[in-house]
Amino acid sequence: MFLGTYLASVTSGKRISVPSIFRENLGKELVLSQWYEECLVLVSKSSLNSLLGRITGSQETIIEPIRKTEHFIYASSYEVVPDEQGRIVIPDRLLAYANLKDQVYFLGVGDRVEIWNKETWEAREKEVAEGAAKYIEELARRNER
Repeated sequence: MFLGTYLASVTSGKRISVPSIFRENLGKELVLSQWYEECLVLVSKSSLNSLLGRITGSQETIIEPIRKTEHFIYASSYEVVPDEQGRIVIPDRLLAYANLKDQVYFLGVGDRVEIWNKETWEAREKEVAEGAAKYIEELARRNER
């Protein structure tokens, strides 16, 4: 399980060091992809399919929403290999998509690691904190049905 928030710097060579606590659980074969809300997702290669299945509901029929979700995630995915210091290179396309600059946040979000633009995450975190009680109540009502 991935937990916590860690600040990291992007080098001029488009490399970032994955926090060691995440590297231990991710392993050596990693996949980096665009994700929702203009961030990136970093997962082990072996867990990418189960993550996508969680999103699509593991439906056997490949209907349009599933195809679009697969296009969004798989077509933007890159296999990345950490160097000896645990750094990975972020492809230009993903840097642009997530608007990654000098500093980024790594977020442990249960079954995945998200990578956010520093300013975007700080604004989002404030928004989420302000609405947390409302979100919890809404989820509780859904679970009662």
